[in-house]
Amino acid sequence: MQEKKLFQLVIATTNFHKLREYKILLQEFTHLDLLSLKDFPHYQPAEETGSSFKENAAVKAENAAKAINQWVLADDSGLVVPALQGEPGIRSARYGGQNASDADNRKKLLANMKDLKENERTAYFECCIAIASPDGLKRCVCASVEGSIINQEKGGSGFGYDPLFVKNDYNKTFAELEESLKNKVSHRRKALDKITAYLRSLAFERV
Repeated sequence: MQEKKLFQLVIATTNFHKLREYKILLQEFTHLDLLSLKDFPHYQPAEETGSSFKENAAVKAENAAKAINQWVLADDSGLVVPALQGEPGIRSARYGGQNASDADNRKKLLANMKDLKENERTAYFECCIAIASPDGLKRCVCASVEGSIINQEKGGSGFGYDPLFVKNDYNKTFAELEESLKNKVSHRRKALDKITAYLRSLAFERV
């Protein structure tokens, strides 16, 4: 019997934590052979010139797909605090500076929110996911989860702003939740749910 050929899909990241999360989230799609940008060390990511998560996700997916001649899944995601005029927003990963660590970003966020009242600490995570082939963009979807920012870090799991974010109707930060639970309720999970059917259809695609 002929062995079923897997469909290669490149996750456009070199971030270990994000890649690990995607591999868990996509494990149900057994027809996908997941790679990452670590497998293409000579590729130089496109500059994120968009004014929204959606625009940046599309740019990242299209640029990578064309440059490495592969199907690519890219996302752009981050934290939005309305009381800070939408910061960190699309600058979430570099909020504390161009080469800022996650800890640097969280420290700056807490400093900027130190005088905010409890009802002003609302926030949401947004994730936009784009899928592109070498000939262009195929899908781009967005989703968000709402919650609030606490005034000190809690939890040792997750990454980014997870130790500060408490989802509505929960009493633990994303960094305190069990990984399996976070992956059921996260903004990334909700975005992927919008393209589940399309991801399944990739088994029939050919570059």
